[in-house]
Amino acid sequence: MFRIAHFSDVHLAPLPEPRLRDLASKRLIGYANWRFNRACEMTTQSLDRLLADMRAHNPDHIVVTGDLANIALYDEFEAARLWLERLGPPADVTVIPGNHDAYVPRAHRHYRRLWAQWMSSDDADPGEDARFPFLRRRDGIALIGVSSAVASAPFMATGRIGPGQAEKLVALLEKTGAEGLARIVLIHHPPKLMDWRGYTRRLTDAGRFRSVIQTAGAELILHGHDHRAITMTVPGRSGPVPVAGAAAGSGPPGGSHKPGGYAIHEIAVDEDAFQVAVTHRCFDAEGAIVETARDGFRLSPPC
Repeated sequence: MFRIAHFSDVHLAPLPEPRLRDLASKRLIGYANWRFNRACEMTTQSLDRLLADMRAHNPDHIVVTGDLANIALYDEFEAARLWLERLGPPADVTVIPGNHDAYVPRAHRHYRRLWAQWMSSDDADPGEDARFPFLRRRDGIALIGVSSAVASAPFMATGRIGPGQAEKLVALLEKTGAEGLARIVLIHHPPKLMDWRGYTRRLTDAGRFRSVIQTAGAELILHGHDHRAITMTVPGRSGPVPVAGAAAGSGPPGGSHKPGGYAIHEIAVDEDAFQVAVTHRCFDAEGAIVETARDGFRLSPPC
């Protein structure tokens, strides 16, 4: 059995003080949102408590599905790099970017360089900037990182994978499926719109992504973005594919409609089938970290 701890949307604090010229962009909106909303709700204390709970479960690997930053300041990317070093070595931690990491145009150049050790294929050249999608093999598991992180207009938080990345993703899924690996796709934005309120936050080419999964298959899709624990499915090549979204990793304890949390995913092979267990652990109304949901799936092996 391979156990993965899944964090997302950690929105690392504190937010570095921006220069005035930094705010001459969409960052002004994000900075105001942080100062008046998120600074109170999303805290280092919550994140540290969830990380301690996670380590007690002794995962084999940790994944972070985006939004380490808040408004994509360079100092945020550097602080996130130091946080990743403390989280674990690149061999044991995999990261993909979220929309807040790509908050403004050209921000991707910084995280693709600074976080490359944690978001690159196993065979990537040292010092090379991260490229997507990437593939990491771990004990019968294929971790495939996809970027839906693009700069969007003010008051929008949409994402996109694009046709080129989709084509490469099909090839990686088919290749690792032929190897008999359990394929886990990491993407920040959820692969389907839950309701009309998410329109400004959607994956704009979600249909393209779902078509890739239906064509090539996968065993598990992990995402963030919605700041809530959720499990659903999308059609795959051999049947429904489980999709798990993690709660915000620095989210608030006690009574919030979107409490902080993380997820544990366990993948095992049983009688030539993949067994996938998805467990969400979040703060309850009293501020304790508890198991809030558990789902199990039995999946046919790739053909």
